[in-house]
Formats: sequence, C-alpha cells, structure tokens
Amino acid sequence: MILPDFSTTRILIAGDIMLDRYWTGGTARISPEAPVPVVNVNSTEDRPGGAANVAINAATLGAKVTLLGLCGNDDNAGILEQRLSLHGISHKLVRCEGYDTITKLRVMSRNQQLLRLDFEKSFAEADKAALTQAFYEALPEHDLVVLSDYAKGCLTDAQAFIQAAKEAGKQVIIDPKGNDFSRYAGATLITPNRAELEAVEGKADSEGVLAAQVESLRDSLSLESVLLTRSEQGMTLFKKGDSPFHLPAKAKEVYDVTGAGDTVVSVLAVSMAAGSSMADACVLANLAASIVVGKSGTSTVSTTELAVALGEQASHLDGGVMTEEQLRLAMKQSRHRGERIVMTNGCFDILHAGHVSYLQAAAKLGDRLIVAVNDDASVSRLKGPGRPVNNVSRRMAVLAGLAAVDWVVPFSEDTPQRLIAGLLPDILVKGGDYKVEEIAGGKEVMENGGEVRVLHFEEGVSTTGIISQIVSGQQ
Repeated sequence: MILPDFSTTRILIAGDIMLDRYWTGGTARISPEAPVPVVNVNSTEDRPGGAANVAINAATLGAKVTLLGLCGNDDNAGILEQRLSLHGISHKLVRCEGYDTITKLRVMSRNQQLLRLDFEKSFAEADKAALTQAFYEALPEHDLVVLSDYAKGCLTDAQAFIQAAKEAGKQVIIDPKGNDFSRYAGATLITPNRAELEAVEGKADSEGVLAAQVESLRDSLSLESVLLTRSEQGMTLFKKGDSPFHLPAKAKEVYDVTGAGDTVVSVLAVSMAAGSSMADACVLANLAASIVVGKSGTSTVSTTELAVALGEQASHLDGGVMTEEQLRLAMKQSRHRGERIVMTNGCFDILHAGHVSYLQAAAKLGDRLIVAVNDDASVSRLKGPGRPVNNVSRRMAVLAGLAAVDWVVPFSEDTPQRLIAGLLPDILVKGGDYKVEEIAGGKEVMENGGEVRVLHFEEGVSTTGIISQIVSGQQ
C-alpha cells in the first residue's frame, strides 16, 4: 500500500470543540490537609481537543481543513483560535454569550494523570443559526465531511448537516456519542467504540451476536458502513455487501488513549478523501491509532510516522503463513508494485522432491507464489483415515521455508474454489493430468483475464507411494 497524497484533500469538520489543558509537575509529598499528593506545577500546556483535535490531526497529515464549532466568549476561545491558526486551519468558532468554552484540565505528575477537572455547559440550547449557515457556505469547497460528536450540544441537528452533505455528493464520517444513533441516519460511516455500541444495542456475548447487532444498526439507519473500534482487540469494518473486515490492534505499548478516536476519524477522512478504499483507510487508521496511544495526551500522527509504520507492516507481509485477510492485503501491495501472482494448492502431506520441483516450476511463471493448503479435516475427507500424517501447521511451516514459496494460506473446503475465486491470481497452476476446465477456480481466474496452467509432477514420486514404502518396510 502506498501512502496517499493527503495534501490534495479538503476536509470540513463540525462538532464539539474543547480545550485540553495540562498542568504538570513533580510530586514529593502528601498534603497535610487531606490524603492527596501535592503537585508542584512547573509547566502548563493547552491543546485543541474534541473536534479541534480531529482538525489538528488532519492538518498535520497535510489536508486543508475547515473547522466549525461553538465556544464561549472568553479567553480560552482565543487560545483555541490561536492554536488552530498556527496549524493553518480555517475556522469559524461561533462565540455564544452566557457560555464558557468547554475546557478539560488534567493534572499530571510522573507521566500519570492524577486528576481531571471539566468546565462545561451543554450548547444544546444555544443558537446555532450562524453555525448552520457557515456549514452550508463551506460545504461546496470541501471533499468530505466529518461530524465529531462529544454530546456537548453542537450537533443536536446532525441530520441537517448529513442531508446537506448527501445532496452535495459528499461522504460523511461521524464519531458518535449517546444512546440514540438515529440522528446519524444516512451517513457514510460511523465509528462507535464497543461501549458506545452497547449503549445503543445492549451487550453482546459472542462475535456472532455482535456482528448481528452492528449489521442491524447499519441497515436500520441506512448507513454504508460501521467501523467498530475495540481497544486492545483492534477494529472491525462492517460494510454493506461485504464480510466483516477485522484489523488486530498494532500498538506495541499503550501509554495514553486520550484522543485516539480523533486520530482514527481524521486518518479515515483524509485517506478516503484522497481516494483510498474504505478498507485501506481503516488499515491506515489502525496504524495511526497504534502510534498515538504511545504518546501522552491528545496527540497527532505525522505522515512520516505513518509511512514508517506502513513500511513495518509491509515487511511483515513479505512472506510466510498468512490468514486470508493478511493475504489480500499482501496481494494488493504486490499488485501495486506490478508483480504477477501465481497460485497453486494441494495437501502437501509429506513434502518430497516432486513437490519441490513442481513448486519451483510454478514460481518461475510469475513474481509471487501462493500455496493454498487443505486443512486437516479436508485432507482426511479426501485421502481417508490416517491422513494427514503431518498437521496443517507443520505442513504450512515447511512450505513457507521453501525459497520458491512466498505466501501460504490454509482452506477448509474440499476444493479451493471459493478461495481462488476470491483472490483471483494472475496465473493458477495445478499439477497432474487435469484438463484446464476441470481445475477449481480456473473459470473465475480466466474470466478475470488470468491464465490457468497444468504442470506435471515428477514421475515416480508421491506421498501415497512414500507412505506405502514406509508401511512395507515396517512389515
């Protein structure tokens, strides 16, 4: 996967803005007044939070960003505006009389958050006419819309924004809050976390129930997709018409999850606006989340950090045993490099010279060779009792060790029809005396413009023959 050119994107963000304030100092004693630590504050820092943090993240990646929101008519609003301007973010912060800019004060010591103080009053009853007008005026100049909802009252009429964006042909990504998602109906993508989903749909005691809940929510609200973020379990994309696409968590060390959701939304937005598929955008967002949770407080991710993480992931996909999900990603990267992909399949129960020469010949037909391997149950059905001699993990490990083989993937059916039809290699190879039209998956590969080849095994060598010789010798 190549990192998109985010500098070409124009993102319109509307939502709840806030100021994240950090007071940091050393702690050496307990207060004589109460059993609490005394923090000797020696530094203070103000960072844009909420929807403003989404904007900062998107701008850091190079996107042109416009931010709309409500704030108080106070000094903290001025601080926010100054910070946004430093990042080159165009902004319209509507100052509301009688309200304070929402501020979250965190007291930090020894890299730990000791206390958080929230200064806030909901903007639900505030006059939003100026905000709505600013949204309508800015909409035509942007590629994609993000609504960042922190349940602070800015997006009480989210439907008006969604409908206006849809009429203008713009995709809408929403970071939702609350226990009523009906106001997000018609959006392109919403990104609830597990707790937010449970608040709406109730607890799920299995993956099957969870998937059913998400798909029911997606369909009832006419959403194109739902990206469920799952903390240490990664994230799962539920896109209408596709199987769930799961991405495991990539973080090596979790330091602070503050603002991680904002980073996910911002990377999704700039990636999709730059032309990435939703699945590819999720891959990048998942990598970005793994980076930002290793930082303190509301933080951002740079294109350099993202490119490095993408390179590290690509190196892991350079070869070996894979799941179907990993293989699809590896194939996408390979095709982007212009490589021809060859695929074959078999049981490969006892690897012998015939197998090796066959796989070497297959590998010479292209740049990458995939070997699909029958799992143990399917080998037993095909070969009878006592087979396989080696379990699927051992068989795949041996194949992955061959220089000719790039990727090894298991399948559970008697034939690899479904797998091949889903992956669609450039060249499908089968060993033996098959006719091309008899080869599982061959029809789909040829309809896709690919080739089907038949290669002959080395004479006089077979797994069945080797097993017979071993049995005869034992007798």
